Amino acid sequence: MPYAYIIFIVAIVAMMFFQQRRYKKQQQEVQDFRENLAPGTEIITIGGIIGKIVSVDNQYEEVVIDSEGSLIRLSFKAINREYVRPAYVSDDEVDENGNPLPTENNELEADQKSSDDVEELQNETDTTVSSQEEAKQE
Repeated sequence: MPYAYIIFIVAIVAMMFFQQRRYKKQQQEVQDFRENLAPGTEIITIGGIIGKIVSVDNQYEEVVIDSEGSLIRLSFKAINREYVRPAYVSDDEVDENGNPLPTENNELEADQKSSDDVEELQNETDTTVSSQEEAKQE
């Protein structure tokens, strides 16, 4: 029975160690991101404001962002992450399985490819027929 307690304590200590390591790694990534802020970077704040960095003041850990023409001064701590606009696909553009529906451009390209394929097959058939006729004549 005392061995079970020892195993339990070792497991808890190991979990705490790995969790602390992961936390330190995340904090280091955030610190690196904040140190590398530069004008022109699009960011999103913890409050959901999206804007582009206009200036960075490392001494006071402040940035000025431009959001739709409004300049806002924020602390580094208010910046959540770099903003990347998510890809958007309308429900009208996909089938029930999430696959893209063919568009007019895709249909035109497919028709062009199929007509090219038909011509190639016809040329191959003509070549094969003519070579067979030559073989018969010899």
